[in-house]
Amino acid sequence: MNRDAAAPEGWVLFDGGCGICARWVPFWRPTLGRLGLAVASLQAPWVMERLGLSADDALTDIRLLLRDGRQLRGADVYRHVMRRLWWAYPVYLLASAPGLRWLFDRAYRTFADHRHRISAACGLRPPKENAQDSIPGATTTPQTVMTTDGRGSE
Repeated sequence: MNRDAAAPEGWVLFDGGCGICARWVPFWRPTLGRLGLAVASLQAPWVMERLGLSADDALTDIRLLLRDGRQLRGADVYRHVMRRLWWAYPVYLLASAPGLRWLFDRAYRTFADHRHRISAACGLRPPKENAQDSIPGATTTPQTVMTTDGRGSE
C-alpha cells in the first residue's frame, strides 16, 4: 500500500509565520512523508481547533500531533523523527544521552525563542500562504488526505 494514499500517522505542525520554520519544515516534507507524517502550519484553523490551545501557547514550539491525539513538542519532535531515520539515528542517540539531552533541549529552546529575530536577520520572510492557513501542497487534515495531484482519500 502506498503510504502517501493512507491517512498520515501524524502531522508536524510548525509556525507558518516564522521565515525559517516556513521553509525548513516544508523542505523536509518528502522525508517526513516517507515516515507517514504530514506537515501543516500551526495557524491552520483545523490545527488550532484540534490542539485546543491559544495561539500564544500553540506557537511556542514545533509540535507533532499523532493520529491518536497524543502530542509531542519542541526538541522531542526532532528526537521522534531522528529516531525513525536510519541516517539521523546516531544524532538521536546523542540528543537522548544524559547530559547531551539537556544540551539539545537548551539549544532547541534558545533557537525557538529567537526564531523570528533570526529569520529577520537572515531576511527570511514566510511565504504568504504559510502565514494564513497551511502550506502549498499540504492540504492534509485529520479528516481528509489530499494528495498533491488532487486525488482525495478518506
